[in-house]
Amino acid sequence: MFRRGGSTILNFTVTSAVLKRNMSSGPAGPIYFGPFEVTPQVFLTTTHSFALVNLKPLLPGHVLICPRKPHRRLTDLTAPELTDLFQAVQRVQRMLARHYFSSSATSNSSSEQNGTKDDKDAPADGSPEAGSFNIAIQDGVEAGQTVSHVHVHVIPRIRGATAKEGPGPGDQIYESMAAEEGNVGGALWDREVKKLRSKIGDRPKPGGSFPSIEDSERHPRSAEEMEAEAKLFRSVLKQMGDAESGSGQ
Repeated sequence: MFRRGGSTILNFTVTSAVLKRNMSSGPAGPIYFGPFEVTPQVFLTTTHSFALVNLKPLLPGHVLICPRKPHRRLTDLTAPELTDLFQAVQRVQRMLARHYFSSSATSNSSSEQNGTKDDKDAPADGSPEAGSFNIAIQDGVEAGQTVSHVHVHVIPRIRGATAKEGPGPGDQIYESMAAEEGNVGGALWDREVKKLRSKIGDRPKPGGSFPSIEDSERHPRSAEEMEAEAKLFRSVLKQMGDAESGSGQ
């Protein structure tokens, strides 16, 4: 701890260590992504955010970062939540780069294939600059959001493996994200239905139909008959209520 002018300067090292520990901690309890519990998929939690692996990733390393509160739109986040969310995005980028952009994780592809040459200015091994990322938010249904809970897609693009094909504009990943391949909500819904089926079985099928009765054999009842039946049912219901009250149920 240091002092200057009689005031205490906060120990930045301790503060950073606490922040790092919070960002690296596992989930403390059930975590929900929209209506879906995703606790087993969560790999990072922060004060206001969490990150989870994708049920159906478009490419290796495709993950999602979400605010803890189930905000539907990006503009619903408070300033602290927004700051925390994108700090988590940066941390996840660095983690993915360390895993996917290191020489040990990539094949010995030619640098020239990607329009680069090995030189002293080459990015550090395992750094974010050693590859690229797609960072995307589908903010609202019209933009393709399938789970009404803000989520940031982070997709590493590995040079020589999953990088965009060819120079120029356009990238298949965005088309995939808007198609069934990128239907995050649909995949989670399918999983929940599968879980439910394992517990209660398949959806019941209709059956046990009555034998056909000809209209000529059906005779309309009179109003008096129907009123009498209704009175009977009311008396039965009253008896049931009195019996339940008398037994303390």
